[in-house]
Amino acid sequence: MVEPGWKVLAADGSEVGTVQETLGDKERDIFDGIAVSTSLLSKAASVPSEHVGEIREGSVRLELTPEQIAALESRN
Repeated sequence: MVEPGWKVLAADGSEVGTVQETLGDKERDIFDGIAVSTSLLSKAASVPSEHVGEIREGSVRLELTPEQIAALESRN
């Protein structure tokens, strides 16, 4: 399972933030996505599970560009 504090990488491999929280229901094993913190002062961006590509111990790679992630952040 994805843990808070893990690195979040864009599709190009650049680091864009950290996991703030996992979205979904752990008890029912439902994964809806992650909340990504890109800086200390910004509000976390909600990233739906369909944009999560690869999950490895300590990091999550999204199928989004850094610009697309910034756009999600501005909508939240």
